[in-house]
Amino acid sequence: MENTVNINSVVLYNADCLTILPGLPANSVDLIITDPPYFNVKPQSWDNQWAGDGDYLRWLDLCLAEFWRVLKPAGSIYLFCGHRLAADIEILTRNRFRILNHIIWAKPSGRWNGCRKESLRAYFPATERVIFAGHYQGPYRAKDDGYRARCDETKQHLFAPLISYFRDARKALCITSKQIADATGKKNMVSHWFGTSQWQLPNAADYAKLQTLFREVAGQKAMVNQLTTEYDRLTVQHQALNRRYSELVDEWHQLRRPFMVTKYVPYTDVWCHGNPPIFNGGDK
Repeated sequence: MENTVNINSVVLYNADCLTILPGLPANSVDLIITDPPYFNVKPQSWDNQWAGDGDYLRWLDLCLAEFWRVLKPAGSIYLFCGHRLAADIEILTRNRFRILNHIIWAKPSGRWNGCRKESLRAYFPATERVIFAGHYQGPYRAKDDGYRARCDETKQHLFAPLISYFRDARKALCITSKQIADATGKKNMVSHWFGTSQWQLPNAADYAKLQTLFREVAGQKAMVNQLTTEYDRLTVQHQALNRRYSELVDEWHQLRRPFMVTKYVPYTDVWCHGNPPIFNGGDK
């Protein structure tokens, strides 16, 4: 490929991105920073190769489709665009990515300083835009980063002693869902108290009703009642496990999409920078 170079372990490609991207594995890129042609801004042919706005946006959507495929579930994308099509490009990007910020690049000086203000029929554009986005984390075009599954697995593991306490006590006495529902008046909570995937600790009143039921059934069957732990002890254990679970969830949440700013770099969605140095930008 023309002018492709390898600097240490970094490979630089000089080619159309739609030629390179299909060859990259899915979920292999941590960060995408892309500055495509803005279309119909520069006089050179590379910025005017599309038949119109619709044609340009269709081409850009092909790029976005490949960006979506190669970007890791916790990856980020920065897409530079001009002011004229910024709204269209944001909507286009939103179809595939979750928009995190529409950043305004405000320039301190430019051609507007020398224009005849009285002849303007609209405000002079003094900005460029940067669309900052990442993958959706819900059912809408989401990429599974394992976060939700990891949270569920950890909760089941951490709360296993409490889950087993309720489940084993019920199993030992062969108590039915109907008996539990009749005793507590809450037929929809049986799976939460005695299941695993969405387990919840009963409140004090419901636990007292459950203990009464289990004690009566155990007496009728001449069996041992295992649901005898005091509610205060269960509450203390549950609070400790819940704190640990929350700590782990917070740690994993921070790792989902790395992002960090300081007071020394722009931390708002308005970036004030001058223009980059002028280059000829001409055709080959």
